[in-house]
Amino acid sequence: MAKIAFIGLGNMGGPMAANLVKGQHQVMAFDLTAAAVDAAVEKGARKAASAAEAVKGAEIVVTMLPAGKHVRGVYETDVLPNVAKGTLLIDCSTIDVDSARHVGELAAKAGLEMVDAPVSGGVGGATAGTLTFMVGGTDEAVAKARPILEKMGKNIVHTGAPGSGQAAKICNNMILGITMIGVAEGFLLGKRLGLDVQKLFDIVSTSSGSCWAVNNYLPLPGPVPASPANRDYQAGFSADNMLKDLKLSQQAAQTSGASTPMGAEAAQLFNLFVNAGNGAKDFSGIVKMLEGK
Repeated sequence: MAKIAFIGLGNMGGPMAANLVKGQHQVMAFDLTAAAVDAAVEKGARKAASAAEAVKGAEIVVTMLPAGKHVRGVYETDVLPNVAKGTLLIDCSTIDVDSARHVGELAAKAGLEMVDAPVSGGVGGATAGTLTFMVGGTDEAVAKARPILEKMGKNIVHTGAPGSGQAAKICNNMILGITMIGVAEGFLLGKRLGLDVQKLFDIVSTSSGSCWAVNNYLPLPGPVPASPANRDYQAGFSADNMLKDLKLSQQAAQTSGASTPMGAEAAQLFNLFVNAGNGAKDFSGIVKMLEGK
């Protein structure tokens, strides 16, 4: 059993903290939203009055926060000034690479080990404990983090140096955003040409058009029962979050000099979708906009 401070109990952080409790760890939970803390307490966590209080005496700190500015603020103001020597820091937020490296450098200067460990798998994966973690950090830090990450996920991949976890995450999600649009366009074209959605799925899912967005997350109702398309696009991964990640990918592309024209186009399309009031919907719901609805 380890004493773990968990800061950030939103749609992803809440179930992740609950899985650490199930793993017999003592979890001190904090979030700016009282209801999120109450939900974590119902799952067996202990309530902390502040982030600073949560990390005092903790052996491990896990953070799951919205953006780089939040991660910088929490670590600079609450975490680093209050943790004990030897505390392991794990940031599971999806943020810009520069912020991840900045916070990692601050931790190293304070003599602390830290990994950036963004996740893939959505709310379903967070709840089921089947997330994929993309982990940047030293071999020693990743080895220490692995037993904790294994309580929340199924696939833990050491991607390289600090900041590389964030780099892998935004590359993965840029691919996902692009492919979801391609799948939506292909199936909408099929409908216009008179093809049955199930029959087209049977073909595409077993031929060269096969991909995760087809097989697991088809944006049209019917062939894939677990797809949000069968639940009026209730979010497993929201359009807001996809747009955030696509913007991060374009920021990284600009600073690194990479050419990502499809990523740029996907970012523009998701920006239109979100600005039309669909940010809370699942990102696969962009098929409705492409359909003209």
